[in-house]
Amino acid sequence: MKIQNMLRTVAVVFAVWLMVHTAAGQVVVERSKDKVVIAGVTYYMHQVKKGETVYSIAKAYGITVEDITKENPPAASGVNSGQTIRIPASLVHDAQPVQTESPALIHDDARYIYHVMKPGETVYSLSKSFSVSESDIINSNQGIDITKLSVGTELAIPRHQSIAIQEKPVQQVTNTELPSSTDKKPDLNSEKPESISRAQASQQQISAATAPATQEPPQEKGYFFHKVKSGESLSSISALYGVTLRELKKANRDLRFPQVGDFVRVPGEMPANMREVKTVNPDTVKLHEEIPVVVHKKTEGYTDVSRLKGSLNIAVLLPFYLRDNSVRSEVDSSKVVKGKRSYQITVKEDGWIYPSSIDFVEMYEGILLAADTLRSLGVNITLHAYDINKDTLALCGLIRDRKLKDMDLIIGPVYSDNLAILADYARQEGIPVVSPVPLYDNSLLKDNPYIFLASSTLEVAQQALAREMRSYAGQNFIFVHADTMGVDSDVKRFRKMLHSELGDAMHGEKIRFREFPFYSRSMFNSDSLNRLERSMSDRLTNVFIIASEDLPVISETMIDIHNISKRYDVKVFGYPVMRDLDNLDPRYFFELNLKLFSPYWIDYSRSIVTGFNSRFRQKFLTEPPERSYAWEGYDIAYYFLSGLAVHGKEFIRNPSIHHPELLQTDFDFVSKSPDDGFENNNLYLINFTRDFEVRLDTEGK
Repeated sequence: MKIQNMLRTVAVVFAVWLMVHTAAGQVVVERSKDKVVIAGVTYYMHQVKKGETVYSIAKAYGITVEDITKENPPAASGVNSGQTIRIPASLVHDAQPVQTESPALIHDDARYIYHVMKPGETVYSLSKSFSVSESDIINSNQGIDITKLSVGTELAIPRHQSIAIQEKPVQQVTNTELPSSTDKKPDLNSEKPESISRAQASQQQISAATAPATQEPPQEKGYFFHKVKSGESLSSISALYGVTLRELKKANRDLRFPQVGDFVRVPGEMPANMREVKTVNPDTVKLHEEIPVVVHKKTEGYTDVSRLKGSLNIAVLLPFYLRDNSVRSEVDSSKVVKGKRSYQITVKEDGWIYPSSIDFVEMYEGILLAADTLRSLGVNITLHAYDINKDTLALCGLIRDRKLKDMDLIIGPVYSDNLAILADYARQEGIPVVSPVPLYDNSLLKDNPYIFLASSTLEVAQQALAREMRSYAGQNFIFVHADTMGVDSDVKRFRKMLHSELGDAMHGEKIRFREFPFYSRSMFNSDSLNRLERSMSDRLTNVFIIASEDLPVISETMIDIHNISKRYDVKVFGYPVMRDLDNLDPRYFFELNLKLFSPYWIDYSRSIVTGFNSRFRQKFLTEPPERSYAWEGYDIAYYFLSGLAVHGKEFIRNPSIHHPELLQTDFDFVSKSPDDGFENNNLYLINFTRDFEVRLDTEGK
């Protein structure tokens, strides 16, 4: 019984919390004036604004939620700001829906300010404007249905206790010194004192007292303050200073959505390179130093790599899974004989390799060939190979035993936890570390100039795609993504890049940019094609941008585009991962003329490639496939070892001075600041042509 009572109490508390927060976010919805005719049916085209819901939109048009979801199936899972939904005009009456008449408020000017609702305002926005809590506003308007606020509704806003207005003559109000951003006294005497009512004077005092603070709060031990700029959020601020979002929210419990000019408490100490700039003239003070991206001009032509000398110690930390490979037999219990399970010992063939080892064995083979090539040119290279798997024990043992201390270069490890540990150690010892495989993000580069990402992150591909879209300015862009909840930071970042590039290329009002949130066919059956076609243009080129690395999203979207592509002019772009998909019929790529940026491109007609294949075949009795890590292993080892041999430590500080001929890439390492590490920004624009060839698009590179 106690448990049931406890559960009932929790349910009631949650329901109250949900009601308050739903009410606080309720936005006044304005009907659209735009009508279009589709297949003979007239529709209102309503563009969703921030804070609007399917329920509030239905109420504004005097229709039901079912009426909206029937015409807009994705709306069943909610609507997003900027999304356009269509509403049958036949269901909408000309008269605006009747609003429930709010009871007249009995004014109590000593305790409340009385505010008339304007379009787009919510209880939450009012709480920010008047520096009171949402629940205080709701509790101060007991007779009003807070979920059905309309334009013109008058709300009572409780005065903050510290700024409550006492009965004073108007003349005293007009002489009161009010704070402002310029610290000057407002000229309230420009109007005759008798023309200012007591309510207006009170409102002026309240507005001044509740205006956002323009002075930084007093410093607190263990914290510093960040002033919010346009476009920033708690998530972006946490990434800026390298703290977790959880820590930042904990330090700012009362600040859910920071506004421009707000101060956010950040745990820890402000990084030295972002501290305030002290200048004499206060009008020109910047909050933080601006750190430009470090750009070094790449050397023209190939660097001569010959007649080398010196000695280099190289550590290779890869997951070879030696213990798993050492197991040469296993017990097979899959057979059942006469109702009993049969146990048989199966011996592995001599050439068997543990599947997870294959990629990294091939990478090591490429490293070995690069080392052999450079040894023949005069440099003495000693390779130290270590089996570093996902657990951190082996790596910590190497660091503890100081086996990595005298290394000139470390290649690996591949797992992020291990790489983070090694990055700290490498920074202390001044040893360059190369990450040989793609990482989720480039955060490890922050404040560590010894880290190199040989494979670019998704952010680099997004930047390249966004720049490429400039050449299609004026066309119809369809942005496909699976972020139906609006929480994917990759999608948000990419959308911002696209808007920025297109905004630079043409006037914002002329940009046709439509978002297409992905929903599985299992949710909407055959309607996915209709949804897709409604976003397309029969006059312009339809430029599809598939912003996802998930196979279901890519495959279903490609199939849908293919099914209707013959009736429209279509261009399709995607992320680099699409080049490596094995589970989707490649004919979709070729028939849709897919373009994407790829980190590698192998020209088998080049002598360096044919020579590598020949030596690989002689040494390992096979040739590496196109997607083998052997190519990357060779390029990484050859680039960094020859760079150290030719240029010494200057190469690590400025890798752009070295430009040797490589197999599948043309490293272009870029650093965001002198204190950060380097990320390879080189990508190739690959085109799947309709004659079933994969070609390099040299114009878009």
